[in-house]
Amino acid sequence: MSPGPVLPGRDDDPDRLYTITRGRSRSPENAFDLVTLIVAERQPAPGMQSEHARILRMCEAPTAVVEVAAELALPVSVVKILLGDLLESGAVTARHPRFAPNKARLPDLDTLKQVLHGLQQL
Repeated sequence: MSPGPVLPGRDDDPDRLYTITRGRSRSPENAFDLVTLIVAERQPAPGMQSEHARILRMCEAPTAVVEVAAELALPVSVVKILLGDLLESGAVTARHPRFAPNKARLPDLDTLKQVLHGLQQL
């Protein structure tokens, strides 16, 4: 009888995950959520941890944290720790879509005031 489908990140040996994160259980700061876009700022260096190198190659184009975790088949919590290492070293930048500057989408403040005034007159 088969034990059922293997889910990514669920079958990992705890010792392996402990080794990958060097015993850490949390990322240094809450800089990441599932949709934070990660962008590599440099190429992998010789001697770099293999997971870090894979992340840098994968994130040459903006890639969401959840996509990185899926591609590496690691739990998101472990990937956040690895990304924290790369962020601290300046190897990646993190951009959250809702914080991306895009003033073209913001309505004019005067227009909003006029709409508010019109609504109050109703």
